[in-house]
Amino acid sequence: MLESLTGLGLATSAGLNAYIPLLAIGLLARYTDLITLPSGWAWMENGWTLAIVAVLLAIEFVADKVPMIDHVNDFLQTLVRPTAGGLAFGAASGAQTVTVSDPGSFFASHQWVPIVVGGAISLGVHGMKAAARPLVNATTAGFGAPIVSTIEDFASVVLSVVAIVLPVLVLLFLLLLFFGFGWLMRRRKRRKEEQAAARWAAAQGWRPS
Repeated sequence: MLESLTGLGLATSAGLNAYIPLLAIGLLARYTDLITLPSGWAWMENGWTLAIVAVLLAIEFVADKVPMIDHVNDFLQTLVRPTAGGLAFGAASGAQTVTVSDPGSFFASHQWVPIVVGGAISLGVHGMKAAARPLVNATTAGFGAPIVSTIEDFASVVLSVVAIVLPVLVLLFLLLLFFGFGWLMRRRKRRKEEQAAARWAAAQGWRPS
């Protein structure tokens, strides 16, 4: 159960930022005893892997904070974040069924299931993030993009660490995430209704006093 919560938390984190959970897994596995990767996933703590992920994280960190560019970045990340989520979910679980020790039997067994589940979770979170960002940019004239992006990065870092160190809190983080997304969507709906009412009033030749 705890392994599943760890995978769930890391996959969710990847939906916010693809590279933070991968870097967290690699660094903690390489330099601490908090996580021990199965042999099939040891490449994630390799120095070259960590360096490449760190560079990609730096690019993502900047691109996601610039209005308009963040939309392009979200489009490009549609494949990257689910892939990262699948890798994070698969690597984080210590169950034998997700240790890909024999690539030839990978698809002949159920070893692929956690990776697909992790990818689906990350894709869902990525979709929420991509849907919410235009609303933030529109209501703040673009000034909210770097603030919201920084909050997302911080949440991804905290969620990655919590998923590994104290996975029982992952469900609380997920509730907060969905609550925040629901609030944004309700605000988006109200904004559209106000805009529609304003257009109708303008069409009727009426202006509020």
